[in-house]
Amino acid sequence: MSFLIFVDWGMTPILLASRNGIVEMVEKILQLFPMAIHDTNGFNQNIVLMAVENRQSHIYDFLLNRSHLIDKEGAFQAVDRERNNALHLAGKLAGDGYLQRIPTSMLQMQWEVKWYQYVQNSLPPHFVVQRNRGSRRKLRRTPDEIFQIEHQKLEDESKQWLNSTSNSCSFIAALIATVAFASSASVPGGVKQDTGEPVFENHLAFSIFAMASLVALCCSVISLLIFLAIFISKHQDKDFTTNLPRNFLFGLTSLFISMAAMLTCFCSGNFLMLKGQLKYAAILVYALTGLLMAYFVLKHFPLFIDLLKATIRKVPERIYKEYL
Repeated sequence: MSFLIFVDWGMTPILLASRNGIVEMVEKILQLFPMAIHDTNGFNQNIVLMAVENRQSHIYDFLLNRSHLIDKEGAFQAVDRERNNALHLAGKLAGDGYLQRIPTSMLQMQWEVKWYQYVQNSLPPHFVVQRNRGSRRKLRRTPDEIFQIEHQKLEDESKQWLNSTSNSCSFIAALIATVAFASSASVPGGVKQDTGEPVFENHLAFSIFAMASLVALCCSVISLLIFLAIFISKHQDKDFTTNLPRNFLFGLTSLFISMAAMLTCFCSGNFLMLKGQLKYAAILVYALTGLLMAYFVLKHFPLFIDLLKATIRKVPERIYKEYL
């Protein structure tokens, strides 16, 4: 059965390795059989086109940076049966198996834009204006046109997710800013009538309270401004590469810091008001609340890491497909 598949679709071992992201196999085959770079499947796709269409960035980088490949220029300028070059295939929407590995629609859109720009920057400029083959002239499209058409739905979903998330975070940031301002304006224990100095100014808990209220107020205001800026932005394709994810990452970080500072501010202020054995009982309550907050942060920490990776990396991570 495997042999029949190879005959029908021309899936030679090097093409299978390229589609499934096994760069070690691709490297070994090219060492032993350099002419395997010309292998094509039933759609006339070679190893470069297979790597681009399946988002195998490490395969593409390996071929791009390999200086001793036979007819390397011809392999990168190849077109498939429908006259799609590598940039046309990069402009097509990735398969569901790839997109499902990315948690949110915004990150999916970001990786798609980054991958398209990365392939575009590695190819000659005339690839951008080349048109593929269609039944009528109107159906012959450039890579940019294909990208816009294929990613319209994903772009709309990304905008909707980003706006709804920014709206929710803005509400939380505004609430924290309000509470933080009220806390910073009040002094636990009051002030001395003769000098106007705080009664607990020499206590460590009061210093923690004053600093935590300041941090909570500043970070919540910064977070609120960032999310408002995201909410009113135009959300163009190029913004999904760096600007929007970076701003969202900064806003989310500021929001988490303000939440932690607000909790610290409340606990330190409350600690000053307690006496005797109640202080030790309150420590258990503070610790339990801190653990619940830590659980909330850790639960959403994978999204934070994905945002950080997506902001730093230029191309998607290496992905092995689960089928051969």
